[in-house]
This record gives sequence, C-alpha cells and structure tokens, in this order.
Amino acid sequence: MIAKMNFGKTGHESTRLIFGAAALGNVSQDDADRTLEVLFQYGINHIDTAASYGDSELRIGPWMKQHRDKFFLASKTGDRNYKEAKESIHRSLDRLKTDKLDLIQLHNLADVIEWQTAMGPGGALEALVEARDQGLVRFIGVTGHGLSIAAMHQRSLEKFDFDSVLLPYNYVTYQDEKYQEDFEALLKICQEKTVAVQTIKSIARRPWGLEAAHTATTWYEPLEEQKDIDAAVQWVLSNPQVFLNTAGDIHILPRVLEAASKADYNLPQSQVPIGEVVARREMAPLFF
Repeated sequence: MIAKMNFGKTGHESTRLIFGAAALGNVSQDDADRTLEVLFQYGINHIDTAASYGDSELRIGPWMKQHRDKFFLASKTGDRNYKEAKESIHRSLDRLKTDKLDLIQLHNLADVIEWQTAMGPGGALEALVEARDQGLVRFIGVTGHGLSIAAMHQRSLEKFDFDSVLLPYNYVTYQDEKYQEDFEALLKICQEKTVAVQTIKSIARRPWGLEAAHTATTWYEPLEEQKDIDAAVQWVLSNPQVFLNTAGDIHILPRVLEAASKADYNLPQSQVPIGEVVARREMAPLFF
C-alpha cells in the first residue's frame, strides 16, 4: 500500500508517490489509458504534468471527463511574463478538459534573470495569482532542476508564499555537500511554512553515454532492475517530508509503483542499501 500525507497546506492527502505525467508526452491514447488503469490499481491520486510535456495534457484530458474528482491535478507553465503565462494556463485547462487546476507551477525557475522577470512586475507570477483569484487554479507552486535550485527555491519562498516546491533528490545528488546543505535548509523552511516538497530523479542512474542505446524515454539513463529501483525509491521515501514524482517512462512506471507499494515508510535512510546499488550500477551525478 502506498502511503498518503497532507500535500502541504492544501488540505489534500496525496499519495507519497505522484504520477509524473511527462511519461505521456509521446505515447498513444491507448497507452495513456492503460497507464491510468495502472494508477488506479495502486491508488495514485495525484497527477503532475506541464504545458511543455509534449502531448501529456492532451492524453490526460479524456480521463478528466470521467475521473476528475479522483485526482489532485497539477500542471506547469514555463512562460515568464504575464500575458504568455495567462495564455498557457487557459490552454492547459482546455487541453486537460477541466475548469480548474488544483496546482499551477512556475516551471524550472532556476535562472536568475528569468526569476527576476517571472517574479517581477508584469511577470508570470501575476498571471498565476490572477488565475487563483478567478478560481481557475487553487494553489501555486514552483519547480526546478540543477544544483542551484534548492537555494533558488529558498529565494522564491522569501518572495512569495508558494504552496509547493519541486526539485531533484536522490542519493547521488545528495552527496554534493553544497546541495545537501541547501536542500536541508529548504526542507526546514518548507516545514515551517507547511509547503509541500516534491522530488524528482529518484531512479536516475547517470547521464546517457554518447553511444548508449536509449532504452527509456527519460532524458537520463534510469535504473531498470526492480531491486535497484526498490532501493532508490525506498531511500527517497524514507525521508518523511517528501513526495516522489515518478520518472518519465510508462514502461518503468509499474516498477516504481511496485517499489513504493512495498516500501517501509518507517525505515531510516541509513538502513537503505543504496550504496551497493550506486557501486554496482556505476551511478553518476546528473548535474554539475
């Protein structure tokens, strides 16, 4: 059984495993529909997509006609100014066939110049706040990649009362001392402010090699063996404060769901045998 906990201060009890719908960016509607059935089997009640995830919103739309009340539905806009972000939100609502999003997020807000634009006068944040005031979205979040993002999220939370953050979190990334320091500081702030913490890249093995055969649709090479995924997922879920967003591949998804369903949510991270997986699979950092 996959545990649930409060998604920040939203009042929604989300499954600790959130469906990362980037996995639907380049699949048929039939494959998307089969994926929905898998989500139902494991009780997943939270979907995270984005305007930039290919056809993902279009693939989710037909589900929402029948199952909107079963999911906390989140999307993202990568636009940085008010006009384009407003258009993006309305386009997402149309593609998702819903009149309201539970969460809209500023997508990958890591660059300092883009941050100043999005958070400043006439920036994208104004469009998100307006959409919330109009009842088109309920909550507002911010996401990002890279080793600087934990510190940038701290800056974002100083500027605005975001309801959620999203950032990389896996054993290898966490070994970077500066990132670990920034991540722990961010966790503390999020705990104080009751901000939901979503994490990505849980099963990242390493960047694709130049001549590697791409066996998955993720932009990095993922772990693929069940026992390796079990350890990587367990390590993340052993942190009681975070959610884990699944990787962007529908074929790996069942293995991640299975790992979460049998995880011990009370097991300390220090007892998870992830170090052995890191060595055996020659795992390497994604970000430098």
